[in-house]
Amino acid sequence: MREEYELEVLERYDIEVRSTRKIRGAFFCDTNEGTMLLKETKISGQRAPLLYMVLNCLETRGNVKVDTPVFTRDGELIVSSREGRRYMLKKWYQGRECDLRQEREVLRAVETLAVLHNELERIMPETVRERNPVEEIRRHNRELKKVRSFIRSRVTKNEFEYLFLENFEKMYQLAEQVLVRMESSGCPVLFQTELSKGSLAHGEYNYHNILVMESGMAVTNFERMHAGIRVDDLYYFIRKTMEKYTWKQKTGQKILEVYGNTRQLGREEKEYVGLRLAYPEKFWKTASSYYHSNKAWLPQKYVEKLQLAVKQTEEKRAFLENIFSISI
Repeated sequence: MREEYELEVLERYDIEVRSTRKIRGAFFCDTNEGTMLLKETKISGQRAPLLYMVLNCLETRGNVKVDTPVFTRDGELIVSSREGRRYMLKKWYQGRECDLRQEREVLRAVETLAVLHNELERIMPETVRERNPVEEIRRHNRELKKVRSFIRSRVTKNEFEYLFLENFEKMYQLAEQVLVRMESSGCPVLFQTELSKGSLAHGEYNYHNILVMESGMAVTNFERMHAGIRVDDLYYFIRKTMEKYTWKQKTGQKILEVYGNTRQLGREEKEYVGLRLAYPEKFWKTASSYYHSNKAWLPQKYVEKLQLAVKQTEEKRAFLENIFSISI
């Protein structure tokens, strides 16, 4: 029944749908105007036009392929099904996800990111939300202390909680050192400079959102797009990639070189990326996820993720020292 409701949504568009194919929570649609994707969305009705404006601008310029939303025949970007689910139809491409196991594709994705960042300057709508990294890290650090207080108060502790307390002081000290360095570095000025330039960041630039095609790459899923420091995308991509490559320095150096060959990486930007990488993000994220979960049942994955977070913090020390000249 739900699939029927989803397909009914397509009737609201002034296109000819020749066939559909269901994938994870979405439909590939072969239409008279090319391949499209119908997918459930959580984006607000107010934010959808901003998303369209930016992506349509990028599509018009033609230097980066993106998944621009499509209007219904009534001029809407979001359509609700009879059961109340909200959908967006987007232009799509024949391709597959970027394969991080292939270094060549990783470097192509970095080059594509640099091109995207060149395009995302002086494009920012006035009402797009800002993302201040210093404030974000302050919030993370406060939450870490909140999690510690909660765990300390528990009479009976589980394996995860003992592991968290065992490593808290070391990880929290690192988190505070990164915050102090960011506050005293060029990060606050860089943030304000990027805002004054009208710069945007993708917000979730990872291999899931990069499509590899015969004719290049397409960047998709801009729903977390925000105003702020563009190289926050570079930090995120490096972190997700290096976690797979166990912080291989040679690959990290190539990533910076490929990015810099297309878009010059400023000194403050490089310092920012290095400091963000130094922050124990996985430790905070795992602790936060656990804190907001149902603690009556402890999945083993929480313990494994926390162990990995501690291990990778040690693994990346040499990476940060040699690639970014950052020692904390």
